[in-house]
Amino acid sequence: MTIKDIARESGYAVGTVSRVLNDHPDVSEHARKAIMDVVEKYNFRINSNAKHLKQQVSREITIIVKGFHNMLFAAILERMQGRVKQKGYACQIYYISELENEVEQAIQIVRELRPLGVVFLGSNPDFFRRSFAEITIPAILITNSASELGFANLSSIGTDDAAAAEAAVAHLFSLGHRRIGVLGGWVNRSQAAAGRRLGVERAFASQGLSFSYDRQYESAFFTVAGGYQAMERLLSRMPDLTAVFAMADVMAIGAMRMLKDKGFRVPEDISVIGFDGIEIGEYHTPRLTTIRQEWEQIADRGVEILFACIDEEPAVHEVVSFRFLDGESTGKILQEKQLG
Repeated sequence: MTIKDIARESGYAVGTVSRVLNDHPDVSEHARKAIMDVVEKYNFRINSNAKHLKQQVSREITIIVKGFHNMLFAAILERMQGRVKQKGYACQIYYISELENEVEQAIQIVRELRPLGVVFLGSNPDFFRRSFAEITIPAILITNSASELGFANLSSIGTDDAAAAEAAVAHLFSLGHRRIGVLGGWVNRSQAAAGRRLGVERAFASQGLSFSYDRQYESAFFTVAGGYQAMERLLSRMPDLTAVFAMADVMAIGAMRMLKDKGFRVPEDISVIGFDGIEIGEYHTPRLTTIRQEWEQIADRGVEILFACIDEEPAVHEVVSFRFLDGESTGKILQEKQLG
């Protein structure tokens, strides 16, 4: 009898059988009893097969991170690694460019290394529609939604990007701003950027205004340098703008640096609001006004969901709430600029 035979007889996944035979605590008593009943029924010799079992069953989770300087992903990644380690497993981490195909990368890794599951930090839905069907092991999108993709082995957890971005721009409108620019990712390649752009458009529509993508939006990588360069391009096209929404805190910090270099004051001349709620924003001068994703909850639940799916639970799609953090980088528009 092999571990696969035990899994088939007991009705549980190979990974669950592995954890029972290796005496891991993160298995329900019901599952443990069902598996041990099969072991005893066939007189499976656990001790003599434990070493062979470890060689045959992967004890690793693959995590693919899109972007090399995403501080939010770095925080989530560190927390997920800790949670996976607590369960007695290891992580394989792969970094790719924001423009690369994460699904093709995953397909290759799964073929060669056969991990238990795959975590995607950052994603392009088009890549999943084209080829995710080739991946049959459990996977999860972190900070994005897979609910509309329809894959039985693909879960997701994240923030409602559209609602959160709408709240960010609504805050700028509440301060009297109307000439608002946006710094974000490439909406045709990033689900997060597409969702946040939708939120921007909703906020403008609620004010009876239209949002001009060609004039008011500037694409860039989610980095400090990307924010700096995009702010410079946007300002040259919109010299009369009074506020900026950056789709990532790191972009907002880069934008504020650029504005200072050009002699602008934040928020007296131009207000800036970010998105993510990373720690560095709290210590920046001025302290960054932002939308905080509850990344600790996202990381913890992401690990829980993935391991539940490894144990053959159905895919789960969850949306985590966000919080508005009122910092020092936004303010009411000055009367003279409003009339100018």
